[in-house]
Amino acid sequence: MSPIDFFLDLINPDLSFLPKALLIAVMSSIVCGVIGTYVVLRGMAFIGDAVAHAVFPGLAVAFVISGNLVLGGTIAGVLTAVLVALFSQNRRLKEDSIIGVFFVAAFALGIVVISQAPGYAGSLQQFLFGSITGIPDEDLYVVGGTGLAILLIAFLLHKELVAITLDREMARSMGVKVFWLDIVLYVLVTLAVVISVQTIGNILVLALLITPAAAARLLTDRLGVMMLIAPVIGAVAALVGLYISWSWDLPTGGTIVLVLTAAFLLAWVFAPRHGVLARRRPRSAAIPARSARLTAPAGAAEKSPTFAAR
Repeated sequence: MSPIDFFLDLINPDLSFLPKALLIAVMSSIVCGVIGTYVVLRGMAFIGDAVAHAVFPGLAVAFVISGNLVLGGTIAGVLTAVLVALFSQNRRLKEDSIIGVFFVAAFALGIVVISQAPGYAGSLQQFLFGSITGIPDEDLYVVGGTGLAILLIAFLLHKELVAITLDREMARSMGVKVFWLDIVLYVLVTLAVVISVQTIGNILVLALLITPAAAARLLTDRLGVMMLIAPVIGAVAALVGLYISWSWDLPTGGTIVLVLTAAFLLAWVFAPRHGVLARRRPRSAAIPARSARLTAPAGAAEKSPTFAAR
């Protein structure tokens, strides 16, 4: 199928589910691209994975009682995020240990709940791998409204979130309320995951949160630019992935993730400063760039307020 044929299908009234699928995929990609920037910079990909599993029991309960999936997933994810934040205050246990305990328990609870629903196998497949072409119209408004709220909160608390992302101990010494900001960040990640689950499923949703931001991290040293590049990568991957899956009758969620992975690999190889090819340039070509950084310790630019503000 040519791109022109795909465009004609998008505007075909008989295929109204297709532009709706594209719209919700792009909206989810934009939100995940922004929130994923904090996740990647903080090195908390495991938390994103935990949240993706934590929302599952809420989705399952909402499905069984014919409730709103977004609301059910949000309640379960936020509750689990609060529990993780509370238990993580005990310095005896590390955060990743607490996350491991709770996300396994939450996912197991979701499996038990969904097993009680009619058509158990089909329902489980829908949750795990997404059902982008079967999204009801009202979910477009829910995802759009929730996405705007997430981006607004991230914009209003951007400086504080960057502070706890780059140096938690320094932020705490400056009087920043690290615990409550942790809660806010967990909730934002939860909401971003919930609105994306229907796009690519519970198992693959982590890719939408992490991969675009990781690719953007290779392409720029400026945080502001990174937060612009990541949503663009995600949105383009959603468009290309939907086009490929529609053309060759492939699973939409898996195709989008593979396109995202391809974009990351391209960035890994061809990124102008941090790509494989750039690192293998002749030593003489790297001397000017290296000498310009001699005035600051390695990595200082990434941890400094200047990096955070740019």
